[in-house]
Amino acid sequence: MSPAPGLDVAVLVSPSAGRGRASALSGVVLDGLRTAGLAPRVLPAVTGAQAEKEAAAAVAAGTGAVVAIGGDGAAHAALQAVAGTTTPLAVVPAGTGNDLALALGIPRDAPAAARAAAEDLLDGEARSIDAGRTGERWWSTVLCCGFDSAVSDRANRLRWPRGRRRYDVAILAELARLRPREVTMVLDGAARTVPVTLVAVGNTPWYGGGMQVCPSADPTDGTFDVTVVGPMSRLELIRSRPRLTAGTHVQHPTVTVIRAARVELSCPGVTTYADGEPVAPLPATAECVPGAVRIVGTGRG
Repeated sequence: MSPAPGLDVAVLVSPSAGRGRASALSGVVLDGLRTAGLAPRVLPAVTGAQAEKEAAAAVAAGTGAVVAIGGDGAAHAALQAVAGTTTPLAVVPAGTGNDLALALGIPRDAPAAARAAAEDLLDGEARSIDAGRTGERWWSTVLCCGFDSAVSDRANRLRWPRGRRRYDVAILAELARLRPREVTMVLDGAARTVPVTLVAVGNTPWYGGGMQVCPSADPTDGTFDVTVVGPMSRLELIRSRPRLTAGTHVQHPTVTVIRAARVELSCPGVTTYADGEPVAPLPATAECVPGAVRIVGTGRG
């Protein structure tokens, strides 16, 4: 049975996403949802923890969907509430990194994305995708550790400069101390210990704002693509960035891609990140949960 017009939907707006872009677009997105026949209710949340708590309460109360306006961080917060339930997730891309929206074919234009989600909700349509689960945390795009997670750790510790320049400083600092890390991986029960620059466990291809680190990852096949980048020099790593964007880095002799549904990772002093958010220190296990999330607003317009 299709949902009736006036369906209540819970809306998360990330105030910092896209340097305020999500907040600026929220008014027109809400108007679009109302015009389409939905009843949006903005959840009072200014932090990720508050967003997760409010979204979970909305799902428990029977909301028709959770709409995340922002980037991958906003979608990540909403995912904690909807994964493993029948409540759909709508992603309205308005962040710096919109990798989940890119992977799912969600319209890049925020009002168009909202219209597509409303159409699916009112038609009773939804697409099921897999999600990663690490401990109690759900994630939708790519879980990574190694050089990239070290950059994120350092950037999060910095208080200056602000914005994207903080990550540029962190990258330079980590390049200066670049060294391979010995990571033990158990992939569907098969163990190996290898020196790596980074390991990326992909449910979808993109991370980091448009880099195809796992170019063949499919969020509907029940497995991850695990991209293992072996030891690289500083110059090789710098030169690899354009190849990461194109997804051609997998042709490099130091790169291996393995498919697995359960990935155990161990390396002292390393933290994993997924959807751009810290997930867990190693050792940690990532499990692919088939069909864990229902998504609306894909494949239209």
